[in-house]
Amino acid sequence: MNPERSGAQPKIARIWRGRTTAARADAYAAYLYEHGIKPLEQKALGVQMLREDREGESEFVTISYWESVEAMSRFAGSDPRRIHHLDRDAEFLIALPEAVQILKIAASSGRTG
Repeated sequence: MNPERSGAQPKIARIWRGRTTAARADAYAAYLYEHGIKPLEQKALGVQMLREDREGESEFVTISYWESVEAMSRFAGSDPRRIHHLDRDAEFLIALPEAVQILKIAASSGRTG
């Protein structure tokens, strides 16, 4: 979580999903963390990287939390729903994601970090 923004409450979640082969999953996890998660840690209220290993492939889900769509737009550009592929995503991912989800947080409880 960005310490300068720790007083703000998350109201928006931006969710990205991508799949890679099982053989490339560990390498992609390291790459995604370094080039996708770390930059978000500096801008978002919080961020999570989730991984589900399946037979033959792994799915990664990145959820970033924002105080508003405007705040998200300062990081993601004027259209926060637009996908921003990392430089090596085409090399790692089975298919390049075409969209992200942007959801309003309707209720939240507990600790996630």
